[in-house]
Amino acid sequence: MRSTEIDRRRFLAWMLAVGTTPVWAGEAGADGQPLYLAARRRDQRYEAALLQADGSDKHVLTLPERGHSFAVDSKRGRAVAFGRQPGFFACAFDLNDGGPIFELPLPDDRHFFGHGVFSADGTRLFATENDFEAGRGVLGVYEVAASGQYRRIDEFDTGGVGPHEVILLSDGLTLCVANGGILTHPDYGKLELNRDTMQSSLAYIDSRDGRLVEQVFVPQTWNQLSMRHLTMDAAGCVWSGCQYIGPTQQQPPLLVRHQRGQTLQWLSGPPEVLRGMRNYVGSVATDISGTTIATSSPVGNCIVFWDASTGDCLGKINMEDGCGVAPAPATGFLLSSGLGQLAQYELDERPITQRGLTHRLDSEPKVLRADMSGLAWDNHLRRV
Repeated sequence: MRSTEIDRRRFLAWMLAVGTTPVWAGEAGADGQPLYLAARRRDQRYEAALLQADGSDKHVLTLPERGHSFAVDSKRGRAVAFGRQPGFFACAFDLNDGGPIFELPLPDDRHFFGHGVFSADGTRLFATENDFEAGRGVLGVYEVAASGQYRRIDEFDTGGVGPHEVILLSDGLTLCVANGGILTHPDYGKLELNRDTMQSSLAYIDSRDGRLVEQVFVPQTWNQLSMRHLTMDAAGCVWSGCQYIGPTQQQPPLLVRHQRGQTLQWLSGPPEVLRGMRNYVGSVATDISGTTIATSSPVGNCIVFWDASTGDCLGKINMEDGCGVAPAPATGFLLSSGLGQLAQYELDERPITQRGLTHRLDSEPKVLRADMSGLAWDNHLRRV
């Protein structure tokens, strides 16, 4: 039996078990404070947690399998939780009161890559998907009804394989997709089927008709470098965190900045910082001002910070298995780890020229909660 059929049956069984209403728990948050979404494992359960800024649970939704990231429509109080690659479920829910759970209708020959984004008007959702029989990446296009139900109405070719994260640019029309370049098939899990020929790219797609309007590629020298996660800074530049699956003794840059119409700008930081990331960036986020970028390396047990305007490395802090990064309520970042820790890090507010950069920041993150027993946060933390 194909894995898609097995996972679909699991999802339907889970829907029957929980009914049409999610399992919510927790207290209401303080007015005016931002909320956060994160997937996690608690003991033997998989959950999506809506968190308050202090790290406490506001709502908890039980998931059928391991979750990864979310599409968030903050204006209308909606979200979609995606299963981890290869994911065969995505469940939509209301952020305000839970509301009914709706499954996104995924075709049998597609799977999710764990990320998606809403259109500016909230009427459509775009999800990164794998057309695994044809070996191509697509964006599934879902129409969102006022009732909260989703209907798959189209798909856009992403111009590559292995599309991972997709974001909507500030013009409200253009989608940017990180084509990771890695060919996979659910029958073989995450096994890379094209290590020697892979090619990663950033693809800019018109959300209205799926037209590919611009595309830039990783140089052939680093063809085994996979662009995966995305954020956008205050100037409208796209940043992508990368993962390298080539020889471990090679250390290509792991962060790239791109402005439309220009070439890719590769950033590596000091050699000791690059070595410390161990060829792996797990998440990337911009602070609330859009002037500082955070990149996490759960493999290297560190979070590295970058100046968005200059591309300079501002330093790093240590966090064991730290991966989730999101803008904090005012300054700095919220951080989460696979070991159950949730923390907040406040950056030095002095001008960069006065910070006396040592490439290792002195202060430690403030721990908000440390459920080290039976709880593991997944890779991503999303601010609502």
